[in-house]
Amino acid sequence: MKKIHIYEPAMCCSTGLCGPSIDPELLRMSFVMNNLKKTDIEAERFNLTNEPNAFVENEAINQLLMSEGMDALPATFVDGELLCKGKYPTNEQFSHWSGLSEEELLQKPKVRLSLKGDA
Repeated sequence: MKKIHIYEPAMCCSTGLCGPSIDPELLRMSFVMNNLKKTDIEAERFNLTNEPNAFVENEAINQLLMSEGMDALPATFVDGELLCKGKYPTNEQFSHWSGLSEEELLQKPKVRLSLKGDA
């Protein structure tokens, strides 16, 4: 099973919906990671605010932060190897790593509406 782990700087949420304006890059990451999770790929994001232990327990991210500081975040590891730092991977990179098309990666979740009649 392929593993894609992204270590992100401290922020209040992973979607970018909680601030004064939507961060399109964080929204894109939410779509990509959710679509990767539908496959046999282990796709996880670790936010420094909510999951500091993930940073402490991973020697590679720990050393990266010690040598380069917070500017190295976000940092993306694929199967334990650092493949992108200081920015989020492109859709093309995710496509290469996962085998999914860029369209599949950016597929928006289907919203199901339930209509309940009021009497």
